[in-house]
Parts: sequence; structure tokens; C-alpha cells
Amino acid sequence: MSVDQIRILRGRGGQVEVEGAVDAFAATVLKRAGFMTFPALYGQWVRLPFDMGEEWENAHASWAADMLTAARYPLELDPTCAPRRRTTPRHTTAAMTIQPAPPARRARR
Repeated sequence: MSVDQIRILRGRGGQVEVEGAVDAFAATVLKRAGFMTFPALYGQWVRLPFDMGEEWENAHASWAADMLTAARYPLELDPTCAPRRRTTPRHTTAAMTIQPAPPARRARR
């Protein structure tokens, strides 16, 4: 494991990419989270697919950050890649109904 910090950030073109020392295990974790690796002039270019939507990109970037942090990699997640908090509740209607109490049990003799 490398001691250099890994950064997950939103690049100039709006894509989510990874910078820093990515070893073989970190590359496997990033691939599991949906990142793709491409050869570049100086090393590797690791990024998420383009045009998948900001919510999808943020979810996968934070998932990768959680997995790498759990593996004890020093990591920095760009605030623009953090998932947004929901402002409305997921369920707006009650899921349960009121039911009568069960009948009292009589003691055996």
C-alpha cells in the first residue's frame, strides 16, 4: 500500500477522476466502484464514465472513497463529488395501519 494520498475529484471537463498513487489493490477497488483505467502519457488515467448524471457519479465516487478509506488508504474526496443529502423524506405516507391488540392469553390450569 502506498503512503501517497489518493484524490477523487471533479476535473476541468466535469468528469470524476482519480489522482495520486493508485496501486494494484486500489485500482481493483476503483474498478469495483465503476471507475475505468486508460493509459496516459504519464501513467494511468482513472475516471468514471462520462454523462452518467451527477447523482450517479457522486454516489460511485463516495462509494469508492468509503471502500478505500476502509482499506486504510489516505484519501481526499472533493466536496463536489459528495452525495447530496435528501431534503424530502423517502416515504411520505405511513406504511403501517393501526391494528387491535392481540387477545389476552388465559393461564392453563
